[in-house]
Amino acid sequence: MDLEGYKDVLGIWIGENESAKFWLGVLTDLRNRGVQDILIICVDNLKGFSNAIAVCYPKTEIQKCIIHQIRNSIKYVSYKDLKKVTAALRPIYTAPTEEAALQELDQFEAVWGKQYPLIVRSWQNNWEELATFFKYSPELRKLIYTTNMIESYHRQLRKVTKGKSIFPTDEALLKMLYLATMDVIRKWTGRVQNWGQILLQLTVHFPERVQVR
Repeated sequence: MDLEGYKDVLGIWIGENESAKFWLGVLTDLRNRGVQDILIICVDNLKGFSNAIAVCYPKTEIQKCIIHQIRNSIKYVSYKDLKKVTAALRPIYTAPTEEAALQELDQFEAVWGKQYPLIVRSWQNNWEELATFFKYSPELRKLIYTTNMIESYHRQLRKVTKGKSIFPTDEALLKMLYLATMDVIRKWTGRVQNWGQILLQLTVHFPERVQVR
């Protein structure tokens, strides 16, 4: 998303698997092609991803996806407790401030910590990058607290590839993904909602990097 408030796709990369090395290659490619600065990156919880970002864009703030964190958390939960645990997690990420969120995390630990210590440990270990969005207003939080935006784009790509189990070459796949991407981008005609307010916030949080002319 650029400083005009419009979404875009800066590239398409194909790899055998996700890894920190793969993402370092992607970020290096973006930098070499002229992406000078990224204010905030929303990522999943892939090990090493944050380190890869720090190498190429050391000033970039990282927001780990809350939805991915919840999914990772409930992997440890028995079915009979699933609704209760997810309900108990909700006050953490919907809290108005980071301080309130930490209090809710303490409350979750008091109730569920003995039964599910791995959940508590995961939230605590990842807290610095899970809590990034608390410093921003609801309008900006909505844009960065999950990777839903990129996953929505991925769903559009899967629509054109799911009927084909085999591609003769990576280039053939890349061409199909490119054409699908062009169709997606053509539909992104409007600015993000409340972009004026969001941009003003960005000028305050990043005064040397975001300047309104």
